[in-house]
Amino acid sequence: MLDYPLLAALAAVIRTGSFERAAQQLHVTPSAVSQRVKLLEERLGSVLVVRGQPCTGTAAGQRLCQHVEQVALLESELRGALPGLAPADGPTTLRIAVNADSLATWFIAAMAEVPGCLFDLVLDDQDHSAEWLRKGEVLAAVTASTAPVPGCNSHPLGALRYRATASPDYMRRHFADGVSAAALAGAPCLTFNRKDRLQVQWLRLALGGMAPGDVPAPPTHWLPSTHAFVDGALAGLGWGMNPEPLVADHLAAGRLVELVPGRPLDVPLHWQQSRIASTTLADLSRAVLRAGRRELHPDGTAAG
Repeated sequence: MLDYPLLAALAAVIRTGSFERAAQQLHVTPSAVSQRVKLLEERLGSVLVVRGQPCTGTAAGQRLCQHVEQVALLESELRGALPGLAPADGPTTLRIAVNADSLATWFIAAMAEVPGCLFDLVLDDQDHSAEWLRKGEVLAAVTASTAPVPGCNSHPLGALRYRATASPDYMRRHFADGVSAAALAGAPCLTFNRKDRLQVQWLRLALGGMAPGDVPAPPTHWLPSTHAFVDGALAGLGWGMNPEPLVADHLAAGRLVELVPGRPLDVPLHWQQSRIASTTLADLSRAVLRAGRRELHPDGTAAG
């Protein structure tokens, strides 16, 4: 029989990344948290936490952490039907993987439709967020992956539209003779992180679907912030793939211009969520689908 106070300590360490923060969350001492985790490891005969900065869960530790969170979600459902159950320690927490651009443009509106629960968001590129579901570290994800992760349902949301944008002054400095492969090879661009492939995808589209090896590799600024991308483009640092909702006003006012007018890049997104029976998760899923279909483009085809 699993000891849930011990499991709660384990989950707190893995999710917060330290014994000290776990202790603050559980309102006990770090020594008490350490003793609980050690006792659980001894009972199960397995290392569950890799001690470090931050602390991380082993495969077994992550699996138990996922179990604890699913049990907490199911117990929150029972309390609604059985008021005599002991009150919860706090609101239900939903751990979700989402890409930064969705968070900056439309996902907050969906979160706001589900009052009474807390969110623990994991930020990752839309091409990689489904991996968090596969590892059992989140209950749902906004992802570019179409095929359902085992144990999950997948729903199309629409496409987040990006515009390759830069300031007028930047365009005069780097593309005085037009946007060409040669000019693009020397013009600085903005890249979110090493997983960000949007610039390469747009370059292939804009330059006629050339082979990956022939795509120009421009110098880049590394800016891991959606809003810094817009600010960097406005400041003339480089050109970047900016979500259309964040640059529409700048384009209309002439503060930003498109490198190639009428040549956006649409990135289809999907909502994948665990099939665990939870009213709270179902409510969030409905809110996400409404928000996505309201704010995103209905398909992944580019349009002017």
